[in-house]
Amino acid sequence: MNHYTRALLTSVAMTVPLLSAFAEQSGMPQGPDVSDKSYWELLVGPYAVHWSSDDEHKHVYLLGVERGLPDGTLWGFSAFQNSFGQASAYAYYGYRWDDVFGYAGLYVKISGGILYGYKEPYEDKIPINHNGWGLAIIPAVGYRLTPKDALEVGMLGTAGLMFMYTRRF
Repeated sequence: MNHYTRALLTSVAMTVPLLSAFAEQSGMPQGPDVSDKSYWELLVGPYAVHWSSDDEHKHVYLLGVERGLPDGTLWGFSAFQNSFGQASAYAYYGYRWDDVFGYAGLYVKISGGILYGYKEPYEDKIPINHNGWGLAIIPAVGYRLTPKDALEVGMLGTAGLMFMYTRRF
């Protein structure tokens, strides 16, 4: 486990109990409150951090929409500018676990799907890629601040982390 992964896991392990305690004391609604219904969620990713510094890295922006079902499954689509300034997209299917470790509002999800946009000369930046089309698996950890608002961090393979805000409808 490298230094960045260890630091991230330590930060999450220390922050989640504090956020949960703050939410309880401040009277904020706990948990997603969607156990018996489907929902749509808007994902906005204004910032990504890379594990390594590269002069070719550009600012990453992401905008997506996700559909969550009562059984925990989800599917979605996001459009983004990748780390090399190329227009890219990700269509995916996945699963979400709520109230992880007994913390109301804490969730973990994993998605897998088709990734498009990593073209020459950056086609080797993702492990499975053919003419800009590839596959991706993205694990994420999030914390639901209110029934409609959450903060989420997605792990982008060996490249880095994507920080997102999500809004439920």
